Amino acid sequence: MQWTVHGERQIYDNPWVNLWLVDVQQPDGRRWEHHVVRMRHLAVAVVVDDQKRVLMMWRHRFITDTWGWELPMGLIEAEETPEQAAAREVEEETGWRVESVKPLVYAQPANGITDSEHFVFRAEAASYAGPPTEVNESDRIEWIPISQLRGMIDRREVVSSGSLVGLLYLLLDEATGSA
Repeated sequence: MQWTVHGERQIYDNPWVNLWLVDVQQPDGRRWEHHVVRMRHLAVAVVVDDQKRVLMMWRHRFITDTWGWELPMGLIEAEETPEQAAAREVEEETGWRVESVKPLVYAQPANGITDSEHFVFRAEAASYAGPPTEVNESDRIEWIPISQLRGMIDRREVVSSGSLVGLLYLLLDEATGSA
C-alpha cells in the first residue's frame, strides 16, 4: 500500500546530512509528520586481486565505538559519477589504484528513514600508488582471502551496510560462478 506525501520541510541542513519532516498519510487515513534523513549517496568498492583476496580496512567507528573490517567507500561528490567516486575512495583510503570498476550491486540500506543510495562496484586489478592520503580512515589495510569473509561476517567483524552488501554479493557471485 502506498503512502501519500502532502509536503515536506527541511529542519536541519549541512553538507553531509539533512533532516526533513515529511507530511505523510498512511493508507488507513492516519496523517502525521515522518522524519526523513536525506544524505549524499555512497560509492563502495570491492577490489579483488588475482589471488582471490579482497582489499579491506580495519577501522574504528566512534558513533558505535566499534572496530571492524570495511571496504573502501565514501560519499559521491557533486561533480563525479558513482564509478569515479568508488575509484577515488580506493586510492585515497588504501593507496591502491584501480583502473576501472564495474557495477556489482545497488542498495538502499535504510529506506524507511533515509534516501541514501549505495552504489557498490567491483574492481579486478589494482596497483599500489603509495600511502593513503586519507590518514584518519583506518589502522591497517589488508588483502583478505575471499574464503575467510563468511567467518568474518559471522563473527561480526564486518558490520557496515555498504561492506556487507558488497561482500555478500561477491560471495554469492563466487558460489554461483557468476564472478
